Amino acid sequence: MTPAATSQPSRISVRTPSAEYAVTIGGGISARLVGILDDVRFPARRFIVSSTTVWRLHGDRFQSLTAEEPILIPDGERFKTLSTVARIYDALVRAQADRGAGVVAIGGGVVGDVAGFAAATFLRGLPVAQVPTTLLAQVDSAIGGKTGVNHPAGKNLIGAFHQPAAVIVDPEVLGTLPRREFRAGLYEVVKCGVIASRLLFERVASGLPALFARDTAVLLPTIAECCQIKATVVGEDERESGRRRILNFGHTAGHALEAVTKYRRFRHGEAVGYGMLVAAELACVRGSLSAADRDGLRALIVAMGPLPPVADLDATEVVEAVARDKKVIDGKLHYVLPVAIGETVIADDVTGAELEQALRAVGLRAR
Repeated sequence: MTPAATSQPSRISVRTPSAEYAVTIGGGISARLVGILDDVRFPARRFIVSSTTVWRLHGDRFQSLTAEEPILIPDGERFKTLSTVARIYDALVRAQADRGAGVVAIGGGVVGDVAGFAAATFLRGLPVAQVPTTLLAQVDSAIGGKTGVNHPAGKNLIGAFHQPAAVIVDPEVLGTLPRREFRAGLYEVVKCGVIASRLLFERVASGLPALFARDTAVLLPTIAECCQIKATVVGEDERESGRRRILNFGHTAGHALEAVTKYRRFRHGEAVGYGMLVAAELACVRGSLSAADRDGLRALIVAMGPLPPVADLDATEVVEAVARDKKVIDGKLHYVLPVAIGETVIADDVTGAELEQALRAVGLRAR
């Protein structure tokens, strides 16, 4: 990874009806975490929630944040469960945490979601600060206040909206990410381009070597643009009653793929990668997306590297999992479909047969 730029960190404001906070982005700013939290008057008694892997790699960066023992949880989507949340509750109870305490989530999307949900529900709500350490979390999940855990029947079925007090994004911590994990985050970057910015999409397509090299000059503005897109959408629709649904592009089929494989085969971003291909195929067959844009998205996803195999997965089983998705409202599934690179619509009339055809088109098998 290239050395971090010496310029001042950038700050992106997130303004919602329930909270206002800043996303602070800059190379090396994790060293200033104590001061940033002090500036936003985050509680002085701070409980870190992290994963065993993240703490082994980056614990030295954050030890000065608190005298409290870190609460470490297992790595992996399959541990995004209520039992893991209970472990956090137990640690907070043992430490006699009260309403004058705050939770600092240091890790990827699983840590952020689980720690955020624990903070939202312990003592009916403690402040939480998000310090994302994966690209996926930095560009997406750390921002917007969605917290929660999975259920065997579906992804993120249990959760709460709980906006953070601050989000601190340090691209330097991405230097330890394995290539597969970094690539999983890039799928969310591509998602941002498809839903809101053709220019971002094209810059990613032309800049893959620099992005994979973790070139700060390319990575920092890419992260910042994704954060700005997310902040704008969340500010317009905090609780996903309208425009915020576009952020689910690629997630409907993606979440179903994760559920049917019991959260063991795919990184979340990889499942979103397949989900974007499915949504683009659906839109193209319907005539609302050009074949050129569908093929352009497919070419970029292929160029990013291999996705886990899906030829053994039953398309009908995935359709059945989609029917249990939390985006089903009054019996209707709200599906995000692209109409061009940079623009999407919400469709509520996608049929199971259409979805199964699209799943088969991207490689799943018929029953």
